[in-house]
Amino acid sequence: MTDALVIGAGPAGLMAAEALAQAGRRVLVAEAKPSPARKFLMAGKSGLNVTKDEPPAPFAAAYDAAWLGPMLSAFGPAAVQDWCRDLGQDVFTGSSGRVFPRAMKASPLLRAWLARLAAQGVVLRSRWRWCGWQGDALAFDTPEGRQTLRPAVTVLALGGASWARLGSDAAWVPWLAARGVTVAPFRPANMGFSVAWSQHMAPFFGQPVKGVVLRAGTQQVRGEFVLSARGVEGSAIYAVSRALRDGAELRLNLFPDLAPLALVARLARLKQSDSFGNRLRKLGLSPAAAALVLEFGRGMPLDQALTDLPIPVGPPRPLDEAISAAGGITRDSLTEGLELRAVPGVFACGEMLDWEAPTGGYLLTACWATGLWAGRSAALVHSA
Repeated sequence: MTDALVIGAGPAGLMAAEALAQAGRRVLVAEAKPSPARKFLMAGKSGLNVTKDEPPAPFAAAYDAAWLGPMLSAFGPAAVQDWCRDLGQDVFTGSSGRVFPRAMKASPLLRAWLARLAAQGVVLRSRWRWCGWQGDALAFDTPEGRQTLRPAVTVLALGGASWARLGSDAAWVPWLAARGVTVAPFRPANMGFSVAWSQHMAPFFGQPVKGVVLRAGTQQVRGEFVLSARGVEGSAIYAVSRALRDGAELRLNLFPDLAPLALVARLARLKQSDSFGNRLRKLGLSPAAAALVLEFGRGMPLDQALTDLPIPVGPPRPLDEAISAAGGITRDSLTEGLELRAVPGVFACGEMLDWEAPTGGYLLTACWATGLWAGRSAALVHSA
């Protein structure tokens, strides 16, 4: 009988495998794709943001699941940075508090990690796609044909439902549901939104709108976003995406550093005989920001259009285009150790679980933290 099995070789699965190996378990990791951690590598192409350097309380408050608290305390921002350094990957903190490896990319960190796992005796099997249970055994489609395993303990780290081409396709949902596990429906998170642009906006697609404040419900974020043929996307949009998805209006302040009276005085100095577009240009707005005011601010008092501009967003972009997903295995389906109540001996971690957080290092930290927690808990299960 296989001792300890981890299904999924992303950040959560590899962390669970490391915890099991450190506890002395013989670990097999089964990965459906030809190589491990594909989403992790893709996320790191523009700079791998491993965590956010901030105190425990505000860091934990970024998540919509308070029950993650003990796991984030056990493996939070400071622990993530120490872990990276232990792998020979020094890190630095940017001006926003986001933490990156000096190398910026994910590949050096992953290579060092895989080498350490191999030295710990962890065995990785690629192109092993889990296809549910066959009786009491876990069944896999492999290059050598159908294989079945009956491990003493299993950790599932199969990802959520975004970026299916990289492995997170949620194919596991019906298999767990059939065994009595409750899975909250997946919804896109950290995603862009559709906007019904007029044809006049086409020249501005691909351009950023910088240094603005976005308001959505009670949430207010300063940052930048990008106009696209499909709508709006980018870091500031992702930061308010949960509120927008749940029905809040999106409003922009294009002059967040200018006091209201100062803005009124500046507007008073403009020639009223100038066209609306010329007045916007003389205010120093970027072409993309001015285009937004022309698109949605006509008929409004100009000071209001500049500080409280409504952007009528439509539906969120599809789940498979989202950076992450909300939904997954519900808290009441899990023990304190992340074991499935309905399937003893099987644990779950990472984006399979029902939690949501913004980008900025929160997603990756929680995947590592839950993987470590599940692996340590699974290591306590009696070995055959």
